[in-house]
Amino acid sequence: MKSPFPGMDPYLERLWGDMQHRLITYTCELIQAQLPEPLVARTDDHVYVERYELPPRRIRPDVFVVEHPPGVGNKGGGAGSESGAVAVAEPYILKAVEEEVHQGYVEIIDPKYESDVITAIEILSPSNKAPGPGRDEYVRKQGEFLAARVNLVELDLVRSGVCVLALPGKLPPAKQTPCLICVRRGMEALTAEVYSLPLRAPLPVIAIPLRESDRDIPFDVQALLDRVYDAGQLRRLIDYTKDPEPPLDPDDAQWADALLRSQGLR
Repeated sequence: MKSPFPGMDPYLERLWGDMQHRLITYTCELIQAQLPEPLVARTDDHVYVERYELPPRRIRPDVFVVEHPPGVGNKGGGAGSESGAVAVAEPYILKAVEEEVHQGYVEIIDPKYESDVITAIEILSPSNKAPGPGRDEYVRKQGEFLAARVNLVELDLVRSGVCVLALPGKLPPAKQTPCLICVRRGMEALTAEVYSLPLRAPLPVIAIPLRESDRDIPFDVQALLDRVYDAGQLRRLIDYTKDPEPPLDPDDAQWADALLRSQGLR
């Protein structure tokens, strides 16, 4: 079973937790089948702490507690006075634990030099593109890969959030799409290979760099997405009668509506 869309399905972002696990696992499998000996593809993860911090916002409470000037509105005995003291039970204080988050990626290594990563393949999540520890940790690790001259392949299939790809400059408007793929070769520090991913086109076959002495290996991103969609039975989980989140721009929304109606999904 395939997605009704020819390329990236804009409805998949709602299911990203399951999606990302499958994307990482199948990416590793598909790449391993093409690697020359003795290279190995394996999964690893970044770790960061998700802190429970709420953004500041204005709240109007249901009950107000105010302080009156002395002698105003305080005719009865207050708490702590002999006549009106109320015993308050002592609560047990339970604090939220800062959650340790593991976010996976794929790395290609030579087992003889296991500590040296040849190529890192990152599949971005919404938390990588929103303010917070997820984005901070991703940008930090991204910088470490580039500084160590590791080949870095970034698949950004998420439309929400800001772009955090390792782009060395600004893309021309014609190449700017909500989803992008960026490939940085370790030995070409000032160059990026960028693949635009327009909604109405199939996802591309990209080149994955290895060691300088190796040929690139082709990686079919559309085949990866099709496998994830079918294996996860995502058609059963998606209601195509509703609009996707985040919403599409008006032209793409009109096109998507016609596409879904033509397939009996609306």
